[in-house]
Amino acid sequence: MAILDSTPKEIAGYTVFPLALPPLPSFPEAAIHYLYLRPHEPKVPDASASRSLFLANIPFDSTELHIKGLLSVQIGLPQGRIEDVRFEGQRRKLKDTAHRKLSISPHGQKGHKRKRVSKVGNIEEIDDATLPSTWDRDLRKGGFTAVVVFVDRESMETALRAVRRKKSERNPPTWGEGLEGRIPALGSSRYLAHQKLTYPDEDILLHSVNTYMAEFTAREAAQERSNARQRQVPDEDGFITVTRGGRIDPPRQEAVQELAAKHKAKQKGFENFYRFQTREKRKAQARELIEKFEADQEKVKRMREHRAGFKASLS
Repeated sequence: MAILDSTPKEIAGYTVFPLALPPLPSFPEAAIHYLYLRPHEPKVPDASASRSLFLANIPFDSTELHIKGLLSVQIGLPQGRIEDVRFEGQRRKLKDTAHRKLSISPHGQKGHKRKRVSKVGNIEEIDDATLPSTWDRDLRKGGFTAVVVFVDRESMETALRAVRRKKSERNPPTWGEGLEGRIPALGSSRYLAHQKLTYPDEDILLHSVNTYMAEFTAREAAQERSNARQRQVPDEDGFITVTRGGRIDPPRQEAVQELAAKHKAKQKGFENFYRFQTREKRKAQARELIEKFEADQEKVKRMREHRAGFKASLS
């Protein structure tokens, strides 16, 4: 299928890359699908951002083999220059996992706010022990994106230039060309395979459950050891973190006094930082002077009474 002359080369910084979708039994006509590419520029750059391409509007049946074949052999480049392909759902999962690891860490927390650490949060992190998948391949939603990581920046730029050259040709590359028999088929075959995978082998299922429970037990024991340490070690203010299980032994008084002295030393130099502190300090000084004056008056009064009594006894 030929590309229309009115197809733009770029849209909002994205290179438009037409693809020919092969006919299917359910839709026996060829169609054109438009893929959009640009260098990856995430809001928070990582080590691989400078050598990555961002793909938008990928086909719903995209796989890693599809993307690697399209950006290598089908545009006239050698294979082996693509390091990884990260689809939208996978990228979000990686970010969520990293965020959980930072947010629930029981060590190294600074400041007065103590974060709550739940056992549920730790259990949710067990990603290595999962049940067998019931689908032989993943499908994407319409408009999904992907990030293609190349081995170096030069390979990424070469692939982007090759895409622009390929676009100038009248006949676009065919999506999935050369992958026949290498990826699971769609249609009724997909659902027949799903029905079969829904009932996995007993040994495989038992292995997944045992792996999960072993990981669960290990993390539960690690969490208990962490809670035990928190129950014994006071924080910088001298307080003990309250955790489940109660406190085994009271903390050493010397450790608490040492932390209290450190906290008091940190507060030096901030006595008159605010205006109300200066005002309260002056009031305290005034009260202290009045109390001393009244004490001195009482002392003089007693001395006079004692002296008058002494004179009366002499006369």
